[in-house]
This record gives sequence, C-alpha cells and structure tokens, in this order.
Amino acid sequence: MIPNHKSRLTMLFFIFVAVYTVLMINLYSIQVRQNTYFSHLGSQQYKVTVTSIPPRAEIYDRNGQALALNKESLAAFLIPQRLEQPEAVIQFLKKHFPQAATRLAHSKKSHFMYIKRRLTDAQQELIQKSQLPDIKLLKEPSRFYPIPSVGPLVGITDIDNQGTLGIEQLYNAQLTGKASTHVLEKDARSGHFYFKRETKVQGIEGKPITLTLDSTLQFLVHEELKNAVAQLGSQEGAALVINPATGEILALANYPDFDPNNTEHIDIGKTKNRVSTDAYELGSVIKAFLALAALQEDVVTADELIDCENTKATTLDGIKFSTWKANGLISFSEVIQYSNNIGVAKVALRLGPKLYEHYKRLGFGQKIGILPGENNGFITPPERWSRASVISLSFGYEISATLLQLAQAFSIIAQDGHRIPVHLVKTEQSSADPTPLYTPEVVAVLKNILLKTITQGTKQALTEGYTIRGKTGTARLLTNGKYDPHRHIFTFMGLIEKGSYKRIIITFIKETTKKDAFASSTAVPLFEKIAHKIILHDKTI
Repeated sequence: MIPNHKSRLTMLFFIFVAVYTVLMINLYSIQVRQNTYFSHLGSQQYKVTVTSIPPRAEIYDRNGQALALNKESLAAFLIPQRLEQPEAVIQFLKKHFPQAATRLAHSKKSHFMYIKRRLTDAQQELIQKSQLPDIKLLKEPSRFYPIPSVGPLVGITDIDNQGTLGIEQLYNAQLTGKASTHVLEKDARSGHFYFKRETKVQGIEGKPITLTLDSTLQFLVHEELKNAVAQLGSQEGAALVINPATGEILALANYPDFDPNNTEHIDIGKTKNRVSTDAYELGSVIKAFLALAALQEDVVTADELIDCENTKATTLDGIKFSTWKANGLISFSEVIQYSNNIGVAKVALRLGPKLYEHYKRLGFGQKIGILPGENNGFITPPERWSRASVISLSFGYEISATLLQLAQAFSIIAQDGHRIPVHLVKTEQSSADPTPLYTPEVVAVLKNILLKTITQGTKQALTEGYTIRGKTGTARLLTNGKYDPHRHIFTFMGLIEKGSYKRIIITFIKETTKKDAFASSTAVPLFEKIAHKIILHDKTI
C-alpha cells in the first residue's frame, strides 16, 4: 500500500509542478511578452478616444454681412439589424423614400443606414407622423446662405459639409479647420465618461473669410441682370464690377443662377460662375487692346489716317473678311470709335507676332487664379498661325477670354498702364506696388480714344457728371464648328470716372430674341442701369 501511496504523491507533485509551470509561463507571457496588448485591452474598458470637429467658419462681405452661416439640419436613419417593425418601415420607405427602400433591401444586416440627410420640413413632418420607432433623427451641421444671388460665387457644401463650389471649395481647408482628438476616461464608480485625460491631436478652428464683395451692390447688379436677360429673351448673362484702384471685385452676378439653400434638385448648368468658367471669342472689345499694343509699339498714331476702303467687305493679304459699316479714309482713333475691322486689321499686320506678346502681357490666355474652375482662355500662338490669324486676332477671334480676364486687362488701362491684381478675398489685397506694363502717355491717348468711342460711337452710355470710357463687342457663336450669323454674344466694358473715383463694369449677354441686335442695344443699356445704381449707392456711403 505504501509504494502506491508514494507513487500517487509523486504523480500529484509532478502535476502540480506542471500546472505551476504553465501558469508561470502564461503569467510571463501576459506580463512581459504581451504586456502592451493586454494593457491596451484593459485601457479600452475605461478609456475612449473621441474626435471633435470644429464648426465651419463663416463667409462675410466687405461690410460684415454674412454670406454663409452654419445651421443644424436633420438626418433620418435606422439600424437594419434591429428593426422592430420591418414591414411597416419597408412600406413607409417605398412610399416616401423609394431610394432608401432599395438600399435597405440590400443592407438588411447593416449596423447603420441613412434614410435621408438634410431633411426638408415636409419630410420631417412625414417621419414624425409615421410614429415608427425604428426611424430616428440625427442633428448634423449644414450651411445657410442669406443672400442666394451669390450662389455661383460663394458656392455650396456637400452632404458632409465640405465645400464643392466657389469660395466654399477653394478655401475649404481654411473654413473647415482641423479636428481635435481627445482621450476621455471613465469614472470606475459611476461608469460615465466625465473628464478629459489628454489631447492627442490639438485641432485648429476654421478661419472666417471676408470677401471684397458688397452685398448691396451684388443684389442691385443681380436684379438688373435678371431683368435684362428676361427682356432680351437671352439664354444667359453676367456682370462684373471692380474697383480698379484696388483690384477689389465689388459685385459678380450670373443669371440664370440657383438657390444655394435648395440643392436637392439642382441644375448643374446654373451653378457655373460664368465670369470665370466660360471663355468666348469676345469680338470688338479686343480692339481696345490691339490699339494699346499698336500705340505702345509706335506702329501707328491716334491721328494717322487709315484707308478703310469705303467698303463693308475686302480682301487683305489674301484673306476675305467684312466689317459692319463702310468707312473711307479715317484716323486710327476713328477706326476704334467706329469699330472698323478693315482699319484694325491693317494696323495689326504691322504688329505681327508682337500682337500675341501684348495679349499675353495683358493676362489673356492664363488663369487669374482666384476661383475654382477658372478657364485659361486661349490665344492662337504664332507657331500655329494661318494667314488669317493676325487679322482674326485684331477683332476678337482666335482669342477667347473670360470676363474676369477682360476686367483684369481693362483695369490696366484704367490704372494708367499699371497692373493691380483683381481679387475677391479681403486678406489677399496685394501690398506690392502696382506693376508698370505700359507708359502712362500711351494709355492717356487710348483713354481719349475710348472716351470718343462712347460719346461719338455708342451714344447711349452717358451718365451725367461722370466720364465714361469703354468699348462694345458683338461676336458670332460657333455652331457645329462654323460661325453662326444668327447667334451672337454681346459685351460691353466700361470705366466710370469722377476725380479719384473709378469703377469698371463688364456686362455680357448671350443671344437675344431681338432682331438686328448689337452690344449697343443689349449690353450697353444693362451697363447704364447698373452704372446708375452703383453711383447712387456709392453716393450714400
């Protein structure tokens, strides 16, 4: 019996040693080799990491008027895995939110599913009346735009409140800021998270943006543009107002446009900021810059007589082309005043490739860089010129430009040959000295020509007590690769001056139902109305 007893004790001893050894190995593994893993596992039971997103910063006009503010919107969601009344929910969604019903059919095991975000008041009422416990509401940040007419300029945010158009898109990072990451620790007694232990990542608040825009002027310009488009039976129009002395854009209007507060069924075509996204061959407005180049290069003087051949059609350098009105032997100043294509073409041929260089110097064919989606425009480079290129370039073809580029170029004339960059954000106002590009004496000659263009060529554009200089442009549109004699765009660029006061106004109308229309009967009357409103407005401030 004793040997058996001893063998049992020996067996128990070895079992004890084996168990003890296994436990020690496990303890060593847990406390030493897997210490990091189990420490992290333990901390998860009383710590949680949360991300705090700062509110999106606001956008204001030059006077502190809000253009983009934050507001709370409601989103409807459900948890497909835990539906209490699945049939009732499916029937409700099929009737009122069919897209959500389709998604639910393919997401029955999901932990979370949005039904609809940014609910309308009517949709909220439907959900509340349904009294379905499975459908829950969640508050989310979104944007509100107090002045809808700035939609194409200020832009909008998407469903996640990230900028997708305009200033909202271009300055999305500045407006959004950066999220903070915090570690919260749970009280062992109460079981609630109630204090912040540490900040892992310190966020940055979004920074508000102040635009150079004047919201009152914006409203006035937009209303005049809207009325003009309706009265002329036009497809679309645009208008731009800047202070050339500072380069500040004071108003920028598009029509048709869209309501940024109602983007559920948005027409993408109406979201375009035509002033910067659309480039056209603008026609005779370009003649002002041809004149500037020719005068600067001293290939012509304002008083030199140019033979316009007293005809509306001619052949020059083997190229046939026409002009809108026959003129005989007239001065170069009158060539610009009467917008004679034959006269400007003859002077352009004296410039040759230098014409291209001057157009580039003025900023054509390159982005301004102040708005998303800007169009470069285009100038046919000399290496791709045909025999007709110089002639075409002299009266606004083979060169396409945006209204923003046109305003920048015209501001050089307004500022006596100096370039001051146009800009839209107050903090971006250039502190550098204006860049001299043309001699003041040459610009003075051109400004006198453009004054006569208004007083003698386009008599409608007169505003008492103010000097107005400008140039009209009427150009044919392309249809299936050919210039259509029945489709036109109409442009006017005008400079209002009185003492040190200066304003540039660009007006643009695309097509009209009126017969025998020119810029003088479409874009110029719109300019006059806008100029009148601006002068009255500026007198009161």
